Amino acid sequence: QVQLEESGGGLVQPGESLRLSCTASGSDKQLTMAWHRQAPGKERELVGSIYISGNPEYAEWAKDRFIIERENGKNTVDLHMYNLKPEDTAVYFCNVPRSWPFWKAFWGQGTQVTVSP
Repeated sequence: QVQLEESGGGLVQPGESLRLSCTASGSDKQLTMAWHRQAPGKERELVGSIYISGNPEYAEWAKDRFIIERENGKNTVDLHMYNLKPEDTAVYFCNVPRSWPFWKAFWGQGTQVTVSP
């Protein structure tokens, strides 16, 4: 089983930046990992993914202000968020999608990001 632990959420003002971090434990293999978010009253949406190769892929809306990075050879990924807006307020979830080698999805508990003056 894979366990995911997110950190780094909090309250920021519009225009500020924030870094979230996620560590996956329970696997000796590198994993594809992803970030999702769920705003109040809305469905959960994908922010972006990062593959074992280290290449990231983003939702179209996230490309300009969000960057996902992983530490080489590790199952630790960071989500860098820039120029945050109130509409970025959401619970951000780390995820291991259904993929090799486990072929089932795993989710973290989520971390709250609030963007407010």
